Amino acid sequence: MLTILGFTMIATFLVLIMVKKMSPIAALVLIPALFCVFVGKGAKLGDYVIDGVTSLAPTAAMLMFAIVYFGVMIDVGLFDPIVRGILKFCKADPLRIVVGTALLAAIVSLDGDGSTTFMITVSAMYPLYKRLKMSLVVMTGVAAMANGVMNTLPWGGPTARAATALKLDASDIFVPMIPALAVGLLAVLALSYVLGRRERKRLGVLTLDEVLEPDTETVLVGAGAGAGAGASGDGAKKATRAGGSGSGTDADAELPEEDDDFKGLDPHRATLRPKLYWFNALLTVTLLTAMIMEWLPIPVLFLLGAALALTVNFPHMPDQKARLGAHAENVLNVSGMVFAAAVFTGVLQGTGMVDHMSKWLVSNIPAGMGPHMAFVTGVLSIPLTYFMSNDGFYFGVLPVLAEAGQAHGVSSLEIARASLVGQPLHMSSPLVPAVYVLVGMAKVEFGDHTRFVVKWAALTSVVVLGAGILFGII
Repeated sequence: MLTILGFTMIATFLVLIMVKKMSPIAALVLIPALFCVFVGKGAKLGDYVIDGVTSLAPTAAMLMFAIVYFGVMIDVGLFDPIVRGILKFCKADPLRIVVGTALLAAIVSLDGDGSTTFMITVSAMYPLYKRLKMSLVVMTGVAAMANGVMNTLPWGGPTARAATALKLDASDIFVPMIPALAVGLLAVLALSYVLGRRERKRLGVLTLDEVLEPDTETVLVGAGAGAGAGASGDGAKKATRAGGSGSGTDADAELPEEDDDFKGLDPHRATLRPKLYWFNALLTVTLLTAMIMEWLPIPVLFLLGAALALTVNFPHMPDQKARLGAHAENVLNVSGMVFAAAVFTGVLQGTGMVDHMSKWLVSNIPAGMGPHMAFVTGVLSIPLTYFMSNDGFYFGVLPVLAEAGQAHGVSSLEIARASLVGQPLHMSSPLVPAVYVLVGMAKVEFGDHTRFVVKWAALTSVVVLGAGILFGII
């Protein structure tokens, strides 16, 4: 009976969030609470929730302060020289532009928010693709795959969800996966190189002088800079400029001086702190090093980092409040999801439903596949994270797979790491709101983006899985 109720609860949760009848936070709270009553253990619901909240508080704290930290770093201009440098590297060469798109998306993805990443990347690269008549689905596909690999950062979402669902430390999941994820990012860059060569071959040797049009053209500028996650292509800022002849004379011609505002980040925003650039850079490098070396728990590192970044960059209290307010929506959404998940995972485990489901699953897995549950999880994560949300997969499916793996001697850590390999494909799922920001700003049909990216993103996921197995991580 508990097996049937457990799968029914998961199915109900998945259906309601996929058809958007309930928000993930509401579904994570109300559905398990209702099923807890059905099981006859409604009186213990409070105990389940309190136990879950207590165990998940460090994960919520890590997410909250990581979002604030990287949001502040974008506000003060830490990433501005990187954006300018990538644009300078790209020049008028289609190959460089595609590779630069992957690099820019990967670097900006450090803030952990897909919508902000896509807004900055598209607003910086769209004018180049448009003026050189390059394929816009190449831009959206490469950006989505790069962000998908980087989305596995502990504050990006999937790793935090896996840690939350299985009550593990996020650093224990992520740090050993770094070599496999690095191979995945290299695969995206290699694919960008191949696609860039294809674009260069299709378009030939170009200069900006040959493609600039004499009449006015509408281009995207000024997106990003801490913009909210709910922005879309229709709401992005636009500016109309007169086209003119550039100063370049060959394929490596740089952007004309008049195109200096194609930066993706407003170079005149009030939050810039150029005199503190090297302090912020050193602080970020130190923070990431401390995280990798595990000098302190990740929540403590980001709590200290966010407090220090706010205090030094914005010493006046009203400015600090303004920066916290600017990022409050992302903080609330993510931390609220974690605490809501305490209800779902608490009921699933406290009532014994997950134990009964795992026993049923174990009994139906061929005996020869039991010891390879990590590999099975990695393979399943590719289609399942595309056809369902991360909330559905990590809170609904992963605990069952982990219990089944433990029955065959496979640790929950291995299962959790394997569950991350589907993220390059997940970021192009129709269930991911950020992908609509990407295709909307790039003025690309979602169907065209899907047809282009699915095969390449799935291949990238397979590469990550293969590297994880080769390195003995999975």
